[in-house]
Amino acid sequence: MAIYTDGACELNPGPGGWAALLVGEGERRALSGGYRRTTNNRMELVAVIEGLRALEGGRREVRVVSDSKYVTEAVNRGWLDGWARDGFRKSKGIRENADLWIQLRELLQRHAVTFEWIKGHAAHPENEECDRLAVAARRRPDLPADGAFEDPAAANQSLGLTLL
Repeated sequence: MAIYTDGACELNPGPGGWAALLVGEGERRALSGGYRRTTNNRMELVAVIEGLRALEGGRREVRVVSDSKYVTEAVNRGWLDGWARDGFRKSKGIRENADLWIQLRELLQRHAVTFEWIKGHAAHPENEECDRLAVAARRRPDLPADGAFEDPAAANQSLGLTLL
């Protein structure tokens, strides 16, 4: 199974959209959504999270294909595990997008996931499809709030992430 993902923001921060395309095992399914005010990095993460969440059944072998080095390198270089060991704290506060990194980490424990980076806007058909879906999603009327972005202190507190 492959999950192709992309995120898009009109401004950064601004209205954002995400998309995931699940391909393989007789399946081709597109997912997308968005938020009224968020960041491109958050949308890249949400795309991967929602793609993994959509997998049904037990443990699966999954290849996530993303044009986000922010996401792929955090996993492939082991940074995510280091951030988790540090309680998602850094010298001057809580790591950005800790709420999403925590969700992603939980999903990575459910499946055997590898990450592959591809260059964006390079005529890769699935990446181009995800880009179109993510852009369309950020243009939808009445987008919901990305509560963790709009009130990160409350989100971090609800996750038990506080400064020492």
